Amino acid sequence: MGLPDQLLLVNILPDSSCVSSLVPAGAQGGSVARAILESKKFTVRALTRDVTQPNAQALRDLGAEVVKGDLNDEKSVEATLKGAYGAFLANASLCIKDLLLSPRGRWWQTWPSLGLKHVVYSGLEHGEVEEHFWAAGVPMTSVRVAAYFENFLTAWKPAKAPDGDYYSLVLPMGDVPMDGISVADIGAAVSSIFNSPEEFIGKAVGLSAEKLTVQQYADVLSKGRTKLHTEAYKKLGFPMAEEIANMCLFYQMKPDRDVKLTHRLNPKVKSFSQFISENKEAFKGL
Repeated sequence: MGLPDQLLLVNILPDSSCVSSLVPAGAQGGSVARAILESKKFTVRALTRDVTQPNAQALRDLGAEVVKGDLNDEKSVEATLKGAYGAFLANASLCIKDLLLSPRGRWWQTWPSLGLKHVVYSGLEHGEVEEHFWAAGVPMTSVRVAAYFENFLTAWKPAKAPDGDYYSLVLPMGDVPMDGISVADIGAAVSSIFNSPEEFIGKAVGLSAEKLTVQQYADVLSKGRTKLHTEAYKKLGFPMAEEIANMCLFYQMKPDRDVKLTHRLNPKVKSFSQFISENKEAFKGL
């Protein structure tokens, strides 16, 4: 099975060096590309099967070079990586994990021989992938991100209760705090990690702007909330209900995220309150 079209391999090249990255351009990829281009330490090259797609154009508009290629084609991947300083690889879906661990996706095992100096892999707690990278001698930092604040603008947006004038924020987290961060702030943190390879290679870094309970998130939104058990949430039937329930089950396990380190890597990282203030138009109709 091929990868979704929106997944890109992005090379970030400082003068004659470069960093590479597999990412959805609209989310982490766009954030990382923007931050690295703004730092002016690296330039960016993006590998995609369709150079005319909107995500590719968005990267081009940021100043990235976009070239045609295919992640299933080892030669095109290696050609794009040639001369690279390092790579940013975002595991945006399980299909990428499956590809990386399959025989046809083992092109990353050649990365040490290509001279890559630093690979940053973003993929939650996918220890199997991480261990494969490290065992192959890939000089890698694992980045584990928190839940995106942007989810509150879409799938998690408060809904008006059918029996009243209040709104419900329905997330099956109980009283367990959940780490969060704006995807727009991830890029600067990753850029800082690339700038400090001696500190971060061989380590796992958990990124989070802050940790709040669902009630605290609701208080920021100035809306009410409704408790709902995770298993019941799966049965609500709307798109992504089961995926969101499973994600909340994962966050109930309190994965390791480091708020203090995240603020050091990106001093401008936004709190949830700041994020909502910047996006208040999205809640105008509530």
